[in-house]
Amino acid sequence: MPHHRYRPAHERVEVPVGPQRAWPARHISHAPLWVPVDLRDGNQALAEPMDPGRKHRMFALLTTMGFKEIEVGYPSSSRLDFDFVRHLAQPGTVPDDVTVVVFTAARPDLIERTFASIEGLPRAVVHLYTATAPTWRDVVLGHDRCELRALIMDAAERVARLAGDRDVRFQFSPEVFNLTEPDYALEICNDLTALWDASPDRPVIHNLPATVEVATPNVYADQIEYMHRHLDRRDAVILSVHPHNDRGTGVACAELALLAGAQRVEGCLFGNGERTGNVDLITLALNLHSQGVDPMLDLSDIDEIRRVVEHCNRLPVPERHPYAGDLVHTAFSGTHQDAIGKGLAHHAKRAAELGVPPEQAPWDVPYLPIDPADVGRGYQAVIRVNSQSGKGGVAYLLRTRYGLELPRRLQIDFSSVVQEATDGSGEEITAEQLWELFHATYLAPGETGALAEWSTAETAPGTHVFAGTPRSGRPLHGTGNGPLAALTAALAADGVDVDILHYAEHALDPGGGSRAIAYVQARVGGVTSWGAAQDTSVLTASVHAVLAAVNRVIERAAG
Repeated sequence: MPHHRYRPAHERVEVPVGPQRAWPARHISHAPLWVPVDLRDGNQALAEPMDPGRKHRMFALLTTMGFKEIEVGYPSSSRLDFDFVRHLAQPGTVPDDVTVVVFTAARPDLIERTFASIEGLPRAVVHLYTATAPTWRDVVLGHDRCELRALIMDAAERVARLAGDRDVRFQFSPEVFNLTEPDYALEICNDLTALWDASPDRPVIHNLPATVEVATPNVYADQIEYMHRHLDRRDAVILSVHPHNDRGTGVACAELALLAGAQRVEGCLFGNGERTGNVDLITLALNLHSQGVDPMLDLSDIDEIRRVVEHCNRLPVPERHPYAGDLVHTAFSGTHQDAIGKGLAHHAKRAAELGVPPEQAPWDVPYLPIDPADVGRGYQAVIRVNSQSGKGGVAYLLRTRYGLELPRRLQIDFSSVVQEATDGSGEEITAEQLWELFHATYLAPGETGALAEWSTAETAPGTHVFAGTPRSGRPLHGTGNGPLAALTAALAADGVDVDILHYAEHALDPGGGSRAIAYVQARVGGVTSWGAAQDTSVLTASVHAVLAAVNRVIERAAG
């Protein structure tokens, strides 16, 4: 690999870091001002940009989620963007608590077109941008530092003049800020703060993009903290960041930037954007949620949010996407499943002890950073079974879907049956298929091989008699200290030596007359076997469970 062709970021731009660096010791305690750029930056990144219908659906989603500032387009770039902004200018279209942001390059004609698009909007932010990094100045724009500063100041004056006394606030982005000399970026931002006469009641937004990620996130944090410390009229400036994801660390860049003094984050839902994407606002917001910080967004139906975004972008959200992917709350590994199953049971118990619903109890479940219910997910897909799964996952699915409380030793036994069934294909097995396999393995032998008729009676205190007629063969008769002991005595008299090693039963349904299920582990002629049976009569279920265990051994021997 020709790695020698590339220079590390610290050789391309100097980051002044003094002993005053403070961001590593801070914690994020509140949500930033979120600004989704799906309708502008995200839309520019689509192979097929959104049509008007998709744009309107995306805008409706963003307002429903609770975003208060939304970048809606680059109106001077296309007729479609211009017309969309003009539609938003119609009375009643934009909620009263939402501010529209429009984006423009620092060119007179584009600025004029941008202001024409927002005519009639009650309030707006005009977002002016120009690339300021040396490579962009030299290769793309052909301006030195002084020339580019003059161009930016001229554009900013035009923006101020066209705004007049309307409710228009101003935003500036020195594009590729993270590769721009810090003193130059600071000089331009401070000049614009003065030109636009920023004040606490009409703050200027300085948005500092990591347009192309080129360094580890700590470098970006140092750059943001430098600006945070040295910006003029700091109480009149909203410090904003716009991280991209070229190194795969866009989320980390945004979080460290907040520690370093940023107050506002621009990004896209699920990280859509050019190249590897803009920073993912969903992940950022739910990261806060997982730390006990209110993200100030409604993410309670993550699947609906994902469906709308997939429709509008015509791009799928990956199955392993943090928080929102189909498989993100799902465990296939046996050890994970066992821990999750125990954790969910402990959570339910703790909620009951606290006297609160489970959705209000403190959350501390292994392998699940947040409660899937917080984002509208159920628990049905938390544990799924394949060849890698163990007894915990199998038991969890049968318990949650069919009410079976399998004894631990039966869990072990059945997990080996499931392993054998899935090893060949390597495919996932559903809860329905698990039940079918359990029924065929443990219940069916007691149903097909049951006695034609049978009865038990207590003939004296502690003495029980069992009598039965097999579907073929001679009648059975036995005596014991309980019904099952009498049954095993009857089987022994017929030449089948049966020793019951473990017995358990429980109701399957609430209320009187409900079904019960019985589980029996027996040693039959020296071979250990499990059987199960269900019936409205606990005694009937118990008898059939013993017969199931016995018949399984007989069938294996015959086969």
